[in-house]
Amino acid sequence: MTTEPTVLAERYDLEEVIGRGGMAEVHRATDQVLHRAVAVKVLRDTADDESDRLRFTAEARTLARLSHPGLVMVLDAGITSERPYLVMELVEGQTLAQCCSGQALEPVRVARIGAQLADALAYAHEQGVVHRDVKPGNVLLDAEDRVKLADFGIARLIGDTVRHTRTGHAIGTAAYLAPEQVQGAEITTAVDVYSLGLVLLEVLTGERAFPGSPTESALARLQRQPEVPAWLPAGWQRLLAAMTAMSPEHRPDARAAATELERLVVGAPAETADSTLVMSRPVPQAAPAPPTPARRDRLADARTAVSNVPQHLWGVIGAVAAILLLVLIVGLAAGNDSGSAGDGVPAGTPQRLEQPLQDLHDAVDGGQQ
Repeated sequence: MTTEPTVLAERYDLEEVIGRGGMAEVHRATDQVLHRAVAVKVLRDTADDESDRLRFTAEARTLARLSHPGLVMVLDAGITSERPYLVMELVEGQTLAQCCSGQALEPVRVARIGAQLADALAYAHEQGVVHRDVKPGNVLLDAEDRVKLADFGIARLIGDTVRHTRTGHAIGTAAYLAPEQVQGAEITTAVDVYSLGLVLLEVLTGERAFPGSPTESALARLQRQPEVPAWLPAGWQRLLAAMTAMSPEHRPDARAAATELERLVVGAPAETADSTLVMSRPVPQAAPAPPTPARRDRLADARTAVSNVPQHLWGVIGAVAAILLLVLIVGLAAGNDSGSAGDGVPAGTPQRLEQPLQDLHDAVDGGQQ
């Protein structure tokens, strides 16, 4: 096993490890030339795949051309002993994951943090960059709640046809992936808005919207939107529902989300925000088809039959319905235990989703959700 040098590139004096990711470790370090504290990200020994190296160097190039107060600043990059490294500003404080850690934060504080994150994402999107892994562990907070969004190592340039990952290799964190990421569909800036919506919902409630194993978490969001508690203020309910819409074209962009979050910071009434939360495409509202004469007759017969049921029988009917529902649930549970489409794919998964979910299971470590 290779021993990490004490001084990297004859300049950076490496100290304790302050963070670990899927392919790298982050050290606190001292720049011996400029005499300042920095953070140095070094590719780990175990990450010797060429795609990992390409992703690492892509992070350096991506960060080098981004300049925003809400993004971690890159200071230097290089390769020593055939191991790439990235030097970044050192952000003193904690991650949002450490900050909340299962505890709900005050809505105004969440709005203030969220507005900064959305603004940083909007800037990155305007530069043609999608983060693709927005999660509490990648959000750094200083003592005054100033936000720095970190880890653009898996960012993908919009319109870039060069993929730095193996075919079918899922990138992202299962608990915060957008539905289109789970399906292996086209990645747009909307995935960051969806992930940010899940992050905000989690820190508001203290609970993940989609808990469970990576495949369970991913499959759940293909079936439903996250549940937004009714006790949240109306403005929050509306914003979170829009940000976590199943279809990417129905989500607001990051700039519109930032504007709405700024309104929530100052407590603007929900109705005044209607003009700011603009969807990229309106949700179509299909008019119901008028019933045919035969269907009208069946509906009338059904209403008559229901009205003729004696009141004392409704309790019996309810009990029978409950028993049937219980039998259905037990049957489904037994079916799920009987086998699966693959090692990480639950039984009954539609065939078109089996491969994306299996890729996700193979690629994402459940302990890093």
